[in-house]
Amino acid sequence: MSIHPSSAGTGQEYVAPDATVTVKIAAEHTGAEYELFEIDAPRGPAGPPHIESWSKAFYVLHGRILVQAGDHGYDLGPGSSISIPAGTVNTFSVLTPSAKFLTFSRTGRMGAFFADLTTADPTDHAALAAIAGRHGVQLVQS
Repeated sequence: MSIHPSSAGTGQEYVAPDATVTVKIAAEHTGAEYELFEIDAPRGPAGPPHIESWSKAFYVLHGRILVQAGDHGYDLGPGSSISIPAGTVNTFSVLTPSAKFLTFSRTGRMGAFFADLTTADPTDHAALAAIAGRHGVQLVQS
Protein backbone atom coordinates (compact mmCIF):
# COMPACT_ATOMS: atom_id res chain seq x y z
CA MET A 1 0.00 0.00 0.00
CA SER A 2 1.07 3.55 -0.63
CA ILE A 3 -0.12 7.11 -0.29
CA HIS A 4 -1.91 7.98 -3.51
CA PRO A 5 -3.28 11.46 -4.18
CA SER A 6 -5.77 11.78 -7.04
CA SER A 7 -6.43 15.17 -8.62
CA ALA A 8 -9.51 16.24 -10.55
CA GLY A 9 -9.39 14.93 -14.10
CA THR A 10 -6.86 12.18 -13.35
CA GLY A 11 -7.11 8.40 -13.06
CA GLN A 12 -7.28 5.38 -15.33
CA GLU A 13 -10.39 5.73 -17.46
CA TYR A 14 -12.54 2.86 -18.72
CA VAL A 15 -15.37 3.33 -21.19
CA ALA A 16 -17.97 0.73 -20.29
CA PRO A 17 -21.13 0.14 -22.35
CA ASP A 18 -23.21 2.29 -19.97
CA ALA A 19 -20.76 4.79 -18.42
CA THR A 20 -17.27 6.20 -18.25
CA VAL A 21 -15.49 4.90 -15.16
CA THR A 22 -12.46 6.74 -13.76
CA VAL A 23 -10.38 4.92 -11.17
CA LYS A 24 -9.67 7.41 -8.37
CA ILE A 25 -8.19 4.93 -5.87
CA ALA A 26 -7.11 1.58 -7.29
CA ALA A 27 -6.74 -1.77 -5.54
CA GLU A 28 -2.94 -1.57 -5.72
CA HIS A 29 -3.05 1.57 -3.54
CA THR A 30 -5.06 -0.10 -0.75
CA GLY A 31 -3.75 -3.66 -0.67
CA ALA A 32 -7.00 -4.65 -2.47
CA GLU A 33 -9.05 -3.67 0.59
CA TYR A 34 -11.17 -1.14 -1.32
CA GLU A 35 -11.42 0.91 -4.52
CA LEU A 36 -13.02 4.25 -5.42
CA PHE A 37 -14.43 5.11 -8.86
CA GLU A 38 -15.98 8.21 -10.40
CA ILE A 39 -18.84 7.24 -12.71
CA ASP A 40 -20.12 9.51 -15.51
CA ALA A 41 -23.25 8.09 -17.09
CA PRO A 42 -25.74 9.40 -19.67
CA ARG A 43 -29.53 9.27 -19.31
CA GLY A 44 -30.98 5.79 -19.51
CA PRO A 45 -30.60 2.33 -18.02
CA ALA A 46 -27.23 0.90 -17.09
CA GLY A 47 -26.30 -2.75 -17.35
CA PRO A 48 -28.79 -5.50 -16.65
CA PRO A 49 -29.68 -6.46 -13.08
CA HIS A 50 -26.75 -8.32 -11.55
CA ILE A 51 -25.28 -9.65 -8.33
CA GLU A 52 -21.68 -8.95 -7.31
CA SER A 53 -19.67 -10.95 -4.83
CA TRP A 54 -18.53 -7.69 -3.17
CA SER A 55 -20.23 -4.86 -1.28
CA LYS A 56 -20.39 -1.39 -2.81
CA ALA A 57 -21.77 2.06 -2.17
CA PHE A 58 -22.82 4.99 -4.39
CA TYR A 59 -22.60 8.71 -3.53
CA VAL A 60 -24.27 11.05 -6.06
CA LEU A 61 -22.36 14.22 -7.01
CA HIS A 62 -24.80 15.60 -9.63
CA GLY A 63 -27.86 14.43 -11.52
CA ARG A 64 -30.34 11.82 -10.36
CA ILE A 65 -30.13 8.05 -10.51
CA LEU A 66 -32.67 5.37 -9.72
CA VAL A 67 -30.92 2.49 -7.99
CA GLN A 68 -32.72 -0.85 -7.99
CA ALA A 69 -31.45 -2.88 -5.06
CA GLY A 70 -33.28 -6.00 -4.04
CA ASP A 71 -37.02 -5.41 -4.48
CA HIS A 72 -36.86 -1.62 -4.06
CA GLY A 73 -36.04 1.44 -6.15
CA TYR A 74 -34.17 4.37 -4.60
CA ASP A 75 -34.28 7.80 -6.26
CA LEU A 76 -30.97 9.44 -5.41
CA GLY A 77 -29.93 13.04 -6.09
CA PRO A 78 -26.86 15.10 -5.19
CA GLY A 79 -25.61 14.33 -1.70
CA SER A 80 -27.54 11.04 -1.48
CA SER A 81 -25.89 7.69 -0.98
CA ILE A 82 -26.72 4.01 -0.77
CA SER A 83 -24.81 0.94 0.36
CA ILE A 84 -25.48 -2.37 -1.35
CA PRO A 85 -24.38 -5.59 0.34
CA ALA A 86 -22.65 -8.35 -1.62
CA GLY A 87 -25.17 -10.79 -3.09
CA THR A 88 -27.91 -8.17 -3.67
CA VAL A 89 -29.55 -7.93 -7.11
CA ASN A 90 -28.94 -4.36 -8.32
CA THR A 91 -28.67 -1.95 -11.24
CA PHE A 92 -29.22 1.75 -11.85
CA SER A 93 -30.77 4.13 -14.38
CA VAL A 94 -29.88 7.78 -14.91
CA LEU A 95 -33.00 9.96 -14.71
CA THR A 96 -31.41 13.30 -15.72
CA PRO A 97 -29.48 14.10 -18.93
CA SER A 98 -26.38 12.78 -17.13
CA ALA A 99 -25.20 11.90 -13.66
CA LYS A 100 -21.86 11.73 -11.88
CA PHE A 101 -21.42 9.63 -8.78
CA LEU A 102 -18.75 7.91 -6.76
CA THR A 103 -18.72 4.16 -6.30
CA PHE A 104 -16.84 2.66 -3.39
CA SER A 105 -16.14 -1.06 -3.60
CA ARG A 106 -14.85 -3.52 -1.02
CA THR A 107 -12.00 -5.72 -2.31
CA GLY A 108 -9.99 -5.04 -5.42
CA ARG A 109 -12.20 -6.88 -7.87
CA MET A 110 -14.41 -4.16 -9.35
CA GLY A 111 -11.55 -2.38 -11.14
CA ALA A 112 -10.41 -5.62 -12.74
CA PHE A 113 -13.99 -6.22 -13.88
CA PHE A 114 -14.24 -2.75 -15.47
CA ALA A 115 -10.86 -3.19 -17.19
CA ASP A 116 -11.92 -6.53 -18.66
CA LEU A 117 -15.37 -5.23 -19.62
CA THR A 118 -13.89 -2.56 -21.90
CA THR A 119 -12.28 -5.25 -24.06
CA ALA A 120 -15.63 -6.73 -25.16
CA ASP A 121 -18.05 -5.73 -27.88
CA PRO A 122 -21.02 -4.25 -25.95
CA THR A 123 -23.45 -6.04 -28.28
CA ASP A 124 -21.86 -9.47 -27.67
CA HIS A 125 -23.98 -10.64 -24.74
CA ALA A 126 -22.22 -14.00 -24.49
CA ALA A 127 -18.81 -12.31 -24.15
CA LEU A 128 -20.18 -9.89 -21.55
CA ALA A 129 -21.67 -12.77 -19.56
CA ALA A 130 -18.35 -14.65 -19.71
CA ILE A 131 -16.46 -11.58 -18.43
CA ALA A 132 -19.02 -11.11 -15.66
CA GLY A 133 -18.66 -14.74 -14.60
CA ARG A 134 -14.87 -14.50 -14.45
CA HIS A 135 -15.18 -11.62 -11.98
CA GLY A 136 -17.84 -12.98 -9.64
CA VAL A 137 -20.71 -11.04 -11.24
CA GLN A 138 -23.93 -12.92 -11.94
CA LEU A 139 -26.28 -11.45 -14.54
CA VAL A 140 -29.94 -11.80 -13.54
CA GLN A 141 -32.70 -12.23 -16.11
CA SER A 142 -35.37 -9.55 -15.62
